[in-house]
Amino acid sequence: MRRPESTRAAAARWAIATPSPHDRLPGVDMAGFRDLSTDLVDLRVVPYPAVTVVVDFGDGVLVDDADGRQRRGSVVLGLAPGGVRVSGRDIECLQVRLSPPVARAVLGDFPGPGSAALPLEDLWGRDAVRLRERLRDAASWDDRFAIARAALAPGRGAGPGVDPEVGHVWRRMVDSRGRLRVEPLATEVGWSRKRLWSRFGAQIGLTPKRAAQLVRFDHAAHLLAAGHSASLVAVESGYADQSHLHRDVMAFAGVTPTAVAAAPWLAVDDVAWAAPEHPARR
Repeated sequence: MRRPESTRAAAARWAIATPSPHDRLPGVDMAGFRDLSTDLVDLRVVPYPAVTVVVDFGDGVLVDDADGRQRRGSVVLGLAPGGVRVSGRDIECLQVRLSPPVARAVLGDFPGPGSAALPLEDLWGRDAVRLRERLRDAASWDDRFAIARAALAPGRGAGPGVDPEVGHVWRRMVDSRGRLRVEPLATEVGWSRKRLWSRFGAQIGLTPKRAAQLVRFDHAAHLLAAGHSASLVAVESGYADQSHLHRDVMAFAGVTPTAVAAAPWLAVDDVAWAAPEHPARR
């Protein structure tokens, strides 16, 4: 299936660096981006089932969140960051995607859906400033990836982590692409539905139902970006019908499935985030 011409053109403007698969941490994906064009970047962020850290090496990235706040520098995007736009020129940055369980362990109180964009300094203080300086001054992308891996290593211990039961439910959601119901998942971990709802929401930042919907939306969005029809995507992703798909896409992305299919934000995903088991989602 051929991608739309506009999507392929959007991908061509970026030079993308990725770490070796052997150097990846569980639950962490990284990619480096350098804009090859002199044109203004102005795009809507399509929600993704991970917490994203963006470290800008200049003043090229401007993030506008749903509340009208503007951020530069090192920014953390929470789950389902509706209404976020990224703009700038001559952008060079590192993006890190953290699965929600890893994000809680590494970032502590990482932003949930109510905090679409948050400066990393608000979570890490001076450590965030020093990290950005080291990453900016590194001699190569491999050096940058190594520095980031050290900063994000599990032993850093900035946060309390998640309950094993919550981590298990998250992994099951990802493995099923959001198609499992909450009640059987609660039974699997020996919890009541009410307890799972409470603990999962407090530790992941979304209710179990909303998290499953986000995972399912992500799968559907990538099928749309790959050029598949909305009717086929609805069937393949487990939606009741095409109208159901349309409602979910509008709820998460704020645009129609047709617009998601041509979203520049998704144009680079098969290069920047290609991995056998999508480790950032686990």
